[in-house]
Amino acid sequence: MDFIIESKSAFQSLSNVEKKKHVLKRRIVRYLYFHGPKSAAEISKRLKSSIPTITAIINELIKINVIIEQGQGNSSGGRRPNLFGLQDDVFYILGIDIGWFTTKIAIFNTKLENISEFINHPIELKDDPRLIDEIYRVANDLIENSGIEREKLIGVGIDMPGLIDAEKGCNYTYFYNKDKTLAERFENLFKLPVFIENDANARTLAEYRYGQARGTKNTLVLHVGWGVGLGMIINKQLYRGASGFAGEFSHIPLIENGLLCQCGKQGCLETVASGTALVRLAKEGLQEGKNSTLSKKIADGQELIPKTIIEAANEGDQFAISTISKVGFELGKGIAVLIQLFNPELIILGGRVAEANQYLLTPIEQALNHYSIPKLRNQTKIKVSKLGTNANILGAVAMVSENIFEK
Repeated sequence: MDFIIESKSAFQSLSNVEKKKHVLKRRIVRYLYFHGPKSAAEISKRLKSSIPTITAIINELIKINVIIEQGQGNSSGGRRPNLFGLQDDVFYILGIDIGWFTTKIAIFNTKLENISEFINHPIELKDDPRLIDEIYRVANDLIENSGIEREKLIGVGIDMPGLIDAEKGCNYTYFYNKDKTLAERFENLFKLPVFIENDANARTLAEYRYGQARGTKNTLVLHVGWGVGLGMIINKQLYRGASGFAGEFSHIPLIENGLLCQCGKQGCLETVASGTALVRLAKEGLQEGKNSTLSKKIADGQELIPKTIIEAANEGDQFAISTISKVGFELGKGIAVLIQLFNPELIILGGRVAEANQYLLTPIEQALNHYSIPKLRNQTKIKVSKLGTNANILGAVAMVSENIFEK
């Protein structure tokens, strides 16, 4: 396990030959982690190293129980090649998804399987440093109760809202301290490498590594919840911008003399094309006397949230359908701008509002037909995420493996 996570001084003390072997071991583990079982020939081709060298390293990794033979692959005419994959318990990663009202925590193995239970701890996110200790306490209890060997934990990935500089490990919106970064404060508690990322970027990384963006070159991921988050894969890289703040799509003013947004500006996209807008429009319609089953749902004690409105639409409620359609059309206007700026091959929609599926997709398509250049529009596919509510925490996990293996 020393070759996966170690100090810089320990690496520098190795001879040049040992360093090359050490790095190659890490690259093999990284490749198998992200792509699953592969043959020695496939690993050799991908890593641009000779088959004898790769085979020798694989045999070393088998001896220390890092790699295991996992059946045979398809033949290209000769013998079927042996496939090699990672042992389930080579290492573990702790993922922490800090949301507005709930923090989700879980431990994942090398197969991206959740080997602990999901902990959904109710915490209202606010700029109170005491929450750092509370999150650590809940996460540490999970580690203690999981039964895993603590030394096999290679890192902690944390995603959360806010203006985040992932390179520095700072969140300038929450828990900012000029003397010590948020990542450093958590590292002091966990005694492990900790990586912090904006929630939209984490979801994007999850889609790129484990979801429908896998294998793509230029993909945009939109999270349509209470707000609208944007993450970007450009030339197969997560794009963060100069300071890590790229993707604040939700707060681009698109409506002249529009409603006041929570950011302080008027007419932001979020005011017309988000879960917040959906609920506001539904409330306004009900107050005007629109006929809808939502009135009965509210009378029965249900909260008027995006999920309630989508459920009503799925039950055939025309008012709910038309309200979602209004939000979808405005979102489509914004997506038209993105298509003409970035010319992506794929746009993935996630989040609670995206669960409306065709009720949201149809008006988006209508807006795109009206506002975007056909040549650009026809080259972009739009899909709904299949990762569901676990996208954030999977992104946090991917972030750890990317950083550990790359650095």
